[in-house]
Parts: sequence; structure tokens; C-alpha cells
Amino acid sequence: MTQSAQDMWSQWLLNRRFGGDRQRMQEMLDCLYPIRDKILSRVQLAGSERLLDVGCGDGLIAFGALGKFPACRVIFSDISDDLLQHAERLAQEMNVHDRCRFVHASADDLSRFEEGSIDAVTTRSVLIYVSAKQRAFAEFYRVLKPKGVLSIFEPINRFAYPEPPQRFAGYDVTPIVEIANKVKAVYESLQPPDTDPMTDFDERDLIACAEKAGFTQIGLELQIEIKPPESASWEAFIRIAGNPKIPTLEEAMQQVLAPGEMEAFIHHVRPLVESRQGQHRSAVAYVWAAK
Repeated sequence: MTQSAQDMWSQWLLNRRFGGDRQRMQEMLDCLYPIRDKILSRVQLAGSERLLDVGCGDGLIAFGALGKFPACRVIFSDISDDLLQHAERLAQEMNVHDRCRFVHASADDLSRFEEGSIDAVTTRSVLIYVSAKQRAFAEFYRVLKPKGVLSIFEPINRFAYPEPPQRFAGYDVTPIVEIANKVKAVYESLQPPDTDPMTDFDERDLIACAEKAGFTQIGLELQIEIKPPESASWEAFIRIAGNPKIPTLEEAMQQVLAPGEMEAFIHHVRPLVESRQGQHRSAVAYVWAAK
């Protein structure tokens, strides 16, 4: 299957989120493994109990569960058939296919699973793409067995967005603010900060959704960081797409900037990126709940 034939979810997860740079991909995975382990730390499976990984993507959490719980059975679910096929090929290569099931399903519609049929539900960075978050929590609750556990991780993008007018991606663009605003407008038209699922919630909304769904034992860990940006090359900065639904910075500049504007933008922003003269603001939430 060629990249052009893949859906946007598969293209992003397997290529665009690290700009096609294999070293960058490995660095990203190294950062994701502790998240995987923390999600799974809330799950205890014995024997052939079943874990449903909702929005499994490339299988980070699901394969981690197969390794941590040697007898468990894992259901990979996603809205991307391309990613499900990718995960299934990996399962065959790892000789764990007999413990896996691959199902096309969205977080807010798990009707392919019977009520009370799952021992644990996990998700990572899934609800940021789901408008009907309350419905998703209701589905998580419905499919879980009594005493079943939900363990999720979500970025709280509302913490960092929208940025002040004089900042772009954490960098001060005051001298070229009108040019930077043209690029900002590309992203805001695709994902309006006030209404897009990426930014229409915070950690309190996740707790409220869990409680309304029926969970009575709920926990939250919120992690906030304000720090200089990670070290990155200019090429990586402009060629990495932040999520599957948006263009890379390089693509956005090409869409809306005249050659002179692009030159001015790069002349100002590139030195800031390469010298890490910016501010990275992030918040993430781990939520776990028992039925």
C-alpha cells in the first residue's frame, strides 16, 4: 500500500507526525513509551481477560498490553482500516495474532461490542478527535464489565490555545505579526479553537463526562509544562504536521504567503526555532475510572 493510497490517519501516524524523519520517529516513540506504561499501570488483567484499545492507531497501547499481560486478549479498534491492517501485519510478525481481534469502530459508537463484555478500555489521544465526548464515555461504560477499568490519556490543548496575537507556535513574531496571522488563519479555519474537538474541553470536562456516564470511582492526574521548545531542526519544524487534519507549516506557508512574505517569515522565525528562543506550553491528563 503506497502512502498516497493511505487515509489521513495512517499517513499522519506513520509519516507526517515526524516529517518522514526516521530518527525523529524513534525519538517520538521514546517519549510515548512512558505514556503507554502509565496508561497500562491502571489496568490489571489475569488469564484471558479482554482489553479494548479504542483508537488503537499503530498499536502502541495494544501491543504494550499484549506484552505486559501474557495471557490477555486485545481488541484493536479504530476508524482507519489502513491502521488496522498495519497493526494486524505487526501482530502476525510478532506471533501474537491469535490473541488479537481487529475491529472498525469509533469511540462514540462501540455497538459492535456487547454490553458488559470488556474487562478494560484504554485510549490515548483519541477524544481530541471526538465531538460527542459524552457519548464516548457512555459507550466505554456500557461495554465494560462490573468492576471493569477505563484508563485514558488526553492532551488538554485548551491550556495553550489560542495563543496571544504576537506569538506563533510559542515564538514571538511581533515584527511580522501580520504575516504570521495569515498562517495562523489557515489552522484556525480548519480547527477553530472554541469549537473544534481538539480544544473544546479540559480535564474538568473529562471528569464530568466520566461521572455522568456512571463511573463512581474516578481519578485524575494533570501534568503541566512550560519550558523552552525541544531542540529541532528547521526542516523538522516546517515538515511535521501537528495532527492528521492540518497541513505542515511548509504547506500552510505555500498556501497563503507570497514569496516575499515567506522569505520574511522564515528570516524571522528560523533563528528563533534553531536557538530555542520560544516557549512550549503543554498540559496532559490521565483519567482512570472503575465501573
